[in-house]
Amino acid sequence: MSYLRHIQACNLPVEETFLPWTGRGLTLGWVRPAFAEHLRDYPRVFAFDTGIALQPRLQGFDELSDALAEVASGLARDAVIPPLIDEPYPVTPAGREAAIAVIDRAAAAFFGLRSFGQHLNGYVRDGDALHMWIGRRARDRLIFPGALDNMVAGGLPYGVSLAENLVKECQEEAGMPEQLAAQARPVGALSYNRVAERGFRPDVLYCYDIELPDNFVPKNTDGEVEEFMLLPIRRVMEIVHDSDQFKLNCNLVIVDFLVRHGLLGPEEDDYLEIVTGLRRVPGLPGGA
Repeated sequence: MSYLRHIQACNLPVEETFLPWTGRGLTLGWVRPAFAEHLRDYPRVFAFDTGIALQPRLQGFDELSDALAEVASGLARDAVIPPLIDEPYPVTPAGREAAIAVIDRAAAAFFGLRSFGQHLNGYVRDGDALHMWIGRRARDRLIFPGALDNMVAGGLPYGVSLAENLVKECQEEAGMPEQLAAQARPVGALSYNRVAERGFRPDVLYCYDIELPDNFVPKNTDGEVEEFMLLPIRRVMEIVHDSDQFKLNCNLVIVDFLVRHGLLGPEEDDYLEIVTGLRRVPGLPGGA
């Protein structure tokens, strides 16, 4: 087994066809041909040629967002996508600040949009030894039920700052007070391009570390986490290296932590591939 295989699993070669969808002269995402057929029901919003394009008459952030909201609502009503979550995700070819519109989170992966999330590594020092808080996802979660997870992890809706969203996620997922959550340190961003059941996922994860006091015990408040465990970092390393117990992208967050804290160094097999593979350019390789 290895650490590299988790990075590879999030960046498998794309062996199926995805159609680009464009707007304002930019490639916004990629969709499967079967999903594209459902979009033909919305000619006011989409035009079709070699790919899919937003109708140029849709101008302005709000007008385009309203049109995409109508599409997402219809797709959910027809059970083409899951029920709407009422969480706006940016439609962007770059960063969140470059969004030209928003669409419901439930639709994002189907449209192959760049999605953003935040993951927090919570750890405790015991002398020279590190222990890491690990969560186990609730068994009723739609995605990766019962899998191990980072202490705090969640999506990043549009219109909410990174600092605000991190505090919210820390409170909901770990019962962490705002004053403590504010001590989390941003440590970079990871990215990967994954073909998933719902569609193409060019995802970006903003990562944070927080060294926690001995007397803090995380407590979930939103029902998404079944339990928390404080594990020696060597045990966490074994789990990541030798098993698939973690939610897929959480492995990448932990591997990045190990590299930054000097626990996984150049003597490791595939080290160069690991450190370069954690930050792929978001987008479909060879895509338009």
